[in-house]
Amino acid sequence: MSALKWSFSSGAYAVMRHLKNDAAVLEWQGTELVYVAMDELTHFSDYQYSYITSRLRSTSGIAPYLRATCNPDPDSFVRSLIDWWIADDGFPNYERSGVIRHYERHEGELLWFDEPTEDSLSITFIPSSVYDNPALLQKDKNYLKKLKALPLVERQKLLDGNWNVRAQAGKVFRTEWFTITQQLPQVVKWVRVWDFASTGDMQGKDPDATASVRMGLMQNGGVVITDCTHEHLTPAGVDTKLKAIAAADGPGIPIRWQRDPGQAGEYQNQVLRSHLPGYDAKGITTTLSKLERANPLSRAAEFGEVYLLQGPWNNQLINELTAFPDGPHDDITDAAAMAYLELTGVAMPRFGSAKFR
Repeated sequence: MSALKWSFSSGAYAVMRHLKNDAAVLEWQGTELVYVAMDELTHFSDYQYSYITSRLRSTSGIAPYLRATCNPDPDSFVRSLIDWWIADDGFPNYERSGVIRHYERHEGELLWFDEPTEDSLSITFIPSSVYDNPALLQKDKNYLKKLKALPLVERQKLLDGNWNVRAQAGKVFRTEWFTITQQLPQVVKWVRVWDFASTGDMQGKDPDATASVRMGLMQNGGVVITDCTHEHLTPAGVDTKLKAIAAADGPGIPIRWQRDPGQAGEYQNQVLRSHLPGYDAKGITTTLSKLERANPLSRAAEFGEVYLLQGPWNNQLINELTAFPDGPHDDITDAAAMAYLELTGVAMPRFGSAKFR
């Protein structure tokens, strides 16, 4: 196993170490660092960044410094740190690229100066994009295509370099992305996915509902949603509905639901499967967040690969999807996203993974 340390004849050395959380900064107490390189600074906290900066000290005669790379993240501390270099529209202000500014931290707030002060630190920001790396584009001609194929929000971050864009209503799904058809296309693979909730007694509240989506994979790789249910049901009502819909679909359509981790999830999995003898029915365990699950379906919809069979449920499905993630509910969205992942096997490895059981 490599120690990830390189020593030089001068006595200097370079080492690669982790900084997995805020507590890990204490492992750096007492160190003297001449140069620090941090990859994806937005994955670190302000505290981690500030503490490591305090370790930049040396009597070697070399002025210590830190370099960091990052992709846009509007919710990271980095966004406010580099705000002066970012235009109002979220894109870099290239006229300010490389301009050095100075800051002091007082009671948690940063005070900025155009000229150095006795207690200030200097910082600058140099924007870049994939187009500044012609060697990569020449060696890997598919990389740019992969960036362009990302869902809208991720594409605007990672390809366009927008520091303001975030997942919000109208960004993940848009009404015009869906094609409603009156004729069922030829389907090569089916699934119905459930998102369960137990909400029999509403009492004027607006709780989550039990939702299901029946989706088919077409020969051209697109998908068609042919049915959607959305009801507030008691636990007994959920069981009754599950069996009734399964009977209506027929045993040829697999049934899936999100399986909670742990023993409780295993128990629920066994109970639900016992209600559906003779059916291909099982739970799906995933480590992906709701947004990460929805992203592949979002990308497919944007490229015109998601069809809806005309039905009375069309508007309800579209309204919830286009309100995601800001809307009050995401029951249908969760079911549709999981159905797409089940049919296509598409996931985003850099965000997590899905396993089926």
